Amino acid sequence: MCDYSLDFVASRPATVGDRLVSTRFRNSITRGFAAIGEPHVAVCLLPGTELAFENEIEYDSALGSFLSNRKVRQKVARFRKINSEQPHLHHDALEFPDGQIVLLTRLCEGQLATVLQLPAFPLSSPDGVASCQAWT
Repeated sequence: MCDYSLDFVASRPATVGDRLVSTRFRNSITRGFAAIGEPHVAVCLLPGTELAFENEIEYDSALGSFLSNRKVRQKVARFRKINSEQPHLHHDALEFPDGQIVLLTRLCEGQLATVLQLPAFPLSSPDGVASCQAWT
C-alpha cells in the first residue's frame, strides 16, 4: 500500500528484487519509493516487506532544515503501517532491528534499497488447512 498522499501518483506493487530509490514525487508532499528507471511511479510496499539499503539510512530531523540529517546505523528495515487510526497522518514507516521507527516520508532522497522479501500470507488449501506462502 502507498501512503494516503500518494493517491494521485501512478503506482505499482513491489516485487522481490526490485531496486528502489527514495523519491519526492511531483505534486505531492510525500516521499516514497520509486523503482530505478521509473521515477514517476510509486512502488507500494505491504506491511512486513523487508528491504536492504546500500548505505546507512539517512532521514530528515523532526525540525526539518533547522537541524542536520540523522542516520540510522542500520542497512536493513521492515516496512510497517503506523497511525492507522488517524487518516490524515502519514502511515508508511520503516522499522529497524533495534526497534526504531522512521516515517518513509522523512527519508532523504536518493537512497538505494532492494526488496529482499515480501510478507507471507496464510492461504487455504482445498482441505481447508491454512498454509503459508510468500505473496508475489
